[in-house]
Amino acid sequence: MSIERTGLDGDLPNGTIAVIASRYNPAICDSLVQAAVKTLLEAGFETHQVIVVRVPGAWELPLVSKKMIAKAGVIGVVTLGCVIKGETTHDEHINRAVSTSLMQLSLDTEIPIGFGLLTCNTVEQALQRSGGNVGNKGEEAAGAVVELLRLTAKL
Repeated sequence: MSIERTGLDGDLPNGTIAVIASRYNPAICDSLVQAAVKTLLEAGFETHQVIVVRVPGAWELPLVSKKMIAKAGVIGVVTLGCVIKGETTHDEHINRAVSTSLMQLSLDTEIPIGFGLLTCNTVEQALQRSGGNVGNKGEEAAGAVVELLRLTAKL
């Protein structure tokens, strides 16, 4: 019989979680931030262990994530933003570059980075993913970081 390890339970390491969020599309991003912070606090982090940093837009998420990871004591990052398709392919370039950069940063640093960047075709889709009938991706991204922290402590 094989042994299965998950991060669904267990102790959390001591340290700080950086929640880095875009200011663009504020109603959507603010809802993502609130859900992410609530999730982290409910998981057992204290208020002083959660730092919220706001950036202009999604494009800035990787750079500020890298800066925060370089700070002593940062053990995880939750990135939040919203890019809505317009009349050009601009959104595709931003989404691809940001997602690739964040994944590479996580692999290079071995720090969990929760991906809460909404990549939607419409405002309605974004609203549904930031607290509507599809849930809240801020909660999901923060939950993924918590789970990875618990799992990596067991590995």
